[in-house]
Amino acid sequence: MSAIFQQEGSVLMIHLPADVDHPVSDEIRKESDRIIANVYIRTMIFDFEKTGFMDSSGIGLLMGRYRALGMRQGCIRAVQVNSHIDKLLHLSGVHRYIEIQRSEGEGKI
Repeated sequence: MSAIFQQEGSVLMIHLPADVDHPVSDEIRKESDRIIANVYIRTMIFDFEKTGFMDSSGIGLLMGRYRALGMRQGCIRAVQVNSHIDKLLHLSGVHRYIEIQRSEGEGKI
């Protein structure tokens, strides 16, 4: 798995790999839970720049992190989302709970 975790203050940035499927989602969940247990995290940012595929486990990952951070407005953000992932996030209804920023040149949702 090539997800990279970067923490700055109370912000955790997660750079997602090309495919976000069940095994990858499980590893990201475990590592982010470990980080949350040791450090105060107020905001998680998921960077979808390299991601081309995400299944329902990716949706579960996002919603699980939303719950883990106390279900606060703006605690989870998805950035550099391509049109395929954006459509998936909107069809699943996740866009009501997390902030979504489309890829460069596509504007902010």
